[in-house]
Amino acid sequence: MGTALVYHEDMTATRLLWDDPECEIERPERLTAALDRLRQRGLEQRCLRLSAREASEEELGLVHSPEYVSLVRETQVLGKEELQALSGQFDAIYFHPSTFHCARLAAGAGLQLVDAVLTGAVQNGLALVRPPGHHSQRAAANGFCVFNNVAIAAAHAKQKHGLHRILVVDWDVHHGQGIQYLFEDDPSVLYFSWHRYEHGRFWPFLRESDADAVGRGQGLGFTVNLPWNQVGMGNADYVAAFLHLLLPLAFEFDPELVLVSAGFDSAIGDPEGQMQATPECFAHLTQLLQVLAGGRVCAVLEGGYHLESLAESVCMTVQTLLGDPAPPLSGPMVPCQSALESIQSARAAQAPHWKSLQHQDVTAVPMSPSSHSPEGRPPPLLPGGPVCKAAASALSSLLDQPCLCPAPSVRTAVALTTPDITLVLPPDVIQQEASALREETEAWARPHESLAREEALTALGKLLYLLDGMLDGQVNSGIAATPASAAAATLDVAVRRGLSHGAQRLLCVALGQLDRPPDLAHDGRSLWLNIRGKEAAALSMFHVSTPLPVMTGGFLSCVLGLVLPLAYGFQPDLVLVALGPGHGLQGPHAALLAAMLRGLAGGRVLALLEEDSTPQLAGILARVLNGEAPPSLGPSSVASPEDVQALMYLRGQLEPQWKMLQCHPHLVA
Repeated sequence: MGTALVYHEDMTATRLLWDDPECEIERPERLTAALDRLRQRGLEQRCLRLSAREASEEELGLVHSPEYVSLVRETQVLGKEELQALSGQFDAIYFHPSTFHCARLAAGAGLQLVDAVLTGAVQNGLALVRPPGHHSQRAAANGFCVFNNVAIAAAHAKQKHGLHRILVVDWDVHHGQGIQYLFEDDPSVLYFSWHRYEHGRFWPFLRESDADAVGRGQGLGFTVNLPWNQVGMGNADYVAAFLHLLLPLAFEFDPELVLVSAGFDSAIGDPEGQMQATPECFAHLTQLLQVLAGGRVCAVLEGGYHLESLAESVCMTVQTLLGDPAPPLSGPMVPCQSALESIQSARAAQAPHWKSLQHQDVTAVPMSPSSHSPEGRPPPLLPGGPVCKAAASALSSLLDQPCLCPAPSVRTAVALTTPDITLVLPPDVIQQEASALREETEAWARPHESLAREEALTALGKLLYLLDGMLDGQVNSGIAATPASAAAATLDVAVRRGLSHGAQRLLCVALGQLDRPPDLAHDGRSLWLNIRGKEAAALSMFHVSTPLPVMTGGFLSCVLGLVLPLAYGFQPDLVLVALGPGHGLQGPHAALLAAMLRGLAGGRVLALLEEDSTPQLAGILARVLNGEAPPSLGPSSVASPEDVQALMYLRGQLEPQWKMLQCHPHLVA
């Protein structure tokens, strides 16, 4: 269905007309730098380009008072001194004669994007706008924000399109208190914000930015605040926040639309955020959000003041919205102590309101001394300081790469024993007919009696050819079929072939009766997760077995609380998903698992299916591996006590080795 890019060059018109060190970072080059980089990467050309329209005053009135809209309208005729005097009445704001026009375009861009997505013209998109919006309140400009673009879009989606559940994800480094105030008593909008807080010592210095601000009235539990109390939060901290806090709530909420307040001042190098998350992290965050709401994701630009970091992060977001695989994350995936404290505090505050967090260990914990004392904090990212220099060096190294995520010639291939004419595939997914050389196939099959039959040998040859294409970079992801009787042997060959032909770290998620080969090397290069094992067992840190949860809530808890944290901690460069005999997964569940694992290994995911299940599963898996959103599972049910117990047991066994499993700070070594 495509991706929309909404923009209008007039939004570069507004600029600061007097000296104000606080406001000078919000400048027109923020938009032009991002758009130029999108064009250089060929990403703009792949989008449906929409020219932003002005929001009407009636549309602005969905969240703003008539008096405030009138005040902003009058700035069009004010002189410089009058504009400066009016700006001084608000916090961190400057007005310009073009502000009213630009701010209406910014709000209108969000409305156009929502309309395009909800009418089915596109699947998702990004509105590249300024001024930003998430600080703006009903009757006040605030923090560079004039009209609340995302709040207006949410209200419009409810009024015009009749939506009842909208998720707003605010990953800007500042708290979007404007959105919170507008929807804090509204259970139809789930608002999630992480933000630099530092125990209230960072702008906007609000007590209601802390984790215990959870909404009011009917909206209790629908405001989710995750306050960062240190600078330097990185990729592991952001991913952990999604896996352990946002996504469990989001799946339970079951949104019909996801709106992203996409501020990139939370990225590496930004002077406002002083954080360490690299641009590719936003590709992963976007990909994780695309499994919600049938992939209907509308991102609207907020902050971002380091032009290089902003431009790269925008490209990563758009690239992922287009369906391209996310580049691998850099750096160790170990959340810091302060991040875990914040995540656990937010989980504890939300637990009374969300079934997905109940029956888990979500008791609040006291903040450690390192969170309060300057001595325990990372050094500040001051210009020329050691952390700032490290961030600049890391960003410079990243930008030196000619292309962050080169697209393979074939994104997804399906290798069946005999082509199935009933299989409906996206137009750019190929049905592969070629096989590996017969002699080579027979050599790999020789140790396995079940591969001696002709049909099993034929299937193995096709799998080997497909796997080689993936390892050589010609194919990104694939689906292969095998006779049920040969599934275990075929998977064994696939693992060994992958490890011997270029994969440095291979993740195997085996569902059903597919035990780990007993003689597979214990060298840490392969991580084997057997779902539908006889019992929950951590046989080693690289061999985990768990029963298949019987309820959707248990399945989601297993994926979010075990599979993905292990996978992100392991950082594989090849993922095998094998649905073996008795796997028990329904199509939507298998699609969700494949879609979420697609965020790993640069999207190099090979799904191995039994031949009998191919017609039912191959089509849906091909679509999600090709970048489409998985179908919604509907509102998640509560995990059974047995599923919760198994998950908690495994986490307790594995957390000392796999830090991404941790969401409780006292477990950090």
